Amino acid sequence: MRYGLAIVTAGFTGLLSFSLLAVAIGTDYWYIIDVNKPNCTGSDDLSSHSGLWRINEGANMSSVISSFTANMSSLSEVERHLLGLHKVVVIMLPLSLVLLVFGWIFGLVSSLACSPNLLAGSASYVLFCSLFTLSGVSIYIKYSNLAMEEFQRIVPPENLAHVDVSFGWSLAAAWLSYSLEVASGLLLLLAARISQMKGRYDSGVAITML
Repeated sequence: MRYGLAIVTAGFTGLLSFSLLAVAIGTDYWYIIDVNKPNCTGSDDLSSHSGLWRINEGANMSSVISSFTANMSSLSEVERHLLGLHKVVVIMLPLSLVLLVFGWIFGLVSSLACSPNLLAGSASYVLFCSLFTLSGVSIYIKYSNLAMEEFQRIVPPENLAHVDVSFGWSLAAAWLSYSLEVASGLLLLLAARISQMKGRYDSGVAITML
């Protein structure tokens, strides 16, 4: 692969990764609860979908997830643990988004300088950013599973017979963003290797001409 193609592809995947993560953070389809009770009118109002910041119930009801303002003293140990996990998620994923901006800038500067060391540093930085995205998404999955387990413990099984739960496309966008972050970092590493080999080749040609 040529140096220019590696750099352009890395820049495109990095920009797409940022866009997908921004969309994921700003949308409310991370977790979907679909209630389909037979012979029950208005069952759609029982369904909900939620994101990192809001829970949407039915067609018009929406509530904010108040992890940082909740009264911890009135909550059970499990509820406090769940809120703690949610706080970690809503900190790590936006932080990853901010770090990606700097990663894109560092990658651009490194590519213009054609420096193998700077490119390798930028690649390492982008791969480090991907760990924040991976950790945030993984913790969210753990948080959602624990919340569902607690819900199932409280609610009788017969009330859950017609309830379907699933992760939504917002979570899928976050996963895809993580994959593209890794791809961008690896492409920058490839560009660093190409630049290094090109430098050695140019040096060899110069020595031969002398």
